[in-house]
Amino acid sequence: MKIAFQMDPIGAVDINADSSFRLAEEAQARGHSLFFYTPDHLAYQEGRITARGHDLSVQRVQGDHADLGPELEVDLAEFDVVWLRQDPPFDMHYITSTHLLDRLAPRTLVVNDPFWVRNFPEKLLVLDFPDLTPPTTIARDLDTIKAFKAKHSDVILKPLYGNGGAGVFRLDANDRNLTSLHELFASFSREPLIVQKFLPDVSNGDKRVILVDGEPAGAINRVPAAGETRSNMHVGGRPEKIGLSARDREICAAIGPLLREKGQIFVGIDVIGDYLTEINVTSPTGIQELERFDGVNIAGKIWEAIEAKRA
Repeated sequence: MKIAFQMDPIGAVDINADSSFRLAEEAQARGHSLFFYTPDHLAYQEGRITARGHDLSVQRVQGDHADLGPELEVDLAEFDVVWLRQDPPFDMHYITSTHLLDRLAPRTLVVNDPFWVRNFPEKLLVLDFPDLTPPTTIARDLDTIKAFKAKHSDVILKPLYGNGGAGVFRLDANDRNLTSLHELFASFSREPLIVQKFLPDVSNGDKRVILVDGEPAGAINRVPAAGETRSNMHVGGRPEKIGLSARDREICAAIGPLLREKGQIFVGIDVIGDYLTEINVTSPTGIQELERFDGVNIAGKIWEAIEAKRA
């Protein structure tokens, strides 16, 4: 198959952690041809969806891991699969790219389905499953957020469309910074904030469960660094081997059918204790860590699902 990756600059990725690199590596091993472009080079041109980028080959040599051919412009309708893999923030630039990629269906399979990526932002899709999630409020209004904090005392405040642990704050019962933080966020963004009841179980880790076409494929545990509330690996969280609990499987059974129906082939959910906190569909990570811990080929499972759909 002809495969195109829409992602952040590939030269800067960590080949031992980046899931997009691992997906490209596995696709190449399966005999598929690769093309790479960044989202700023995606365009609509008189009825065609085009991209300017490079033919790509990869190898597991850090610093020499991506061999790019000369720049060329391609019609993405000529590709079998396009991967939507740039990292958030989930802003209008991101949303516009999903609108353009929508136009490739049904000739080209876009993974994950861009219509539902646009309508399933990580911190909003969980609202469909209130029985699985901690108490949550989404609001821009300060009084609403204050009322939630007064009720639950110890809370987590974060940007609704952020990623990688950026801008995540724990506000405990003694904290006096809520108003100042609200002013700070309001000074550069019109977006609401999300506030959730703090889950003490995060000290034991924030579990990333990977689902492939709606089925759980395994999990890793991300343990916060000493003195940290955030467990994201971007900010020093430590990955550890862990299995799937009965509660994890219950959560996956509840959300898996919807993910499969909406074309979300590669999804990473976040589970703290018994609670689902996020459903990551934009650019989930964790493939390489899970493969190392469990000795399984998760990238291969993802490609098997894609190849079956293309067939």
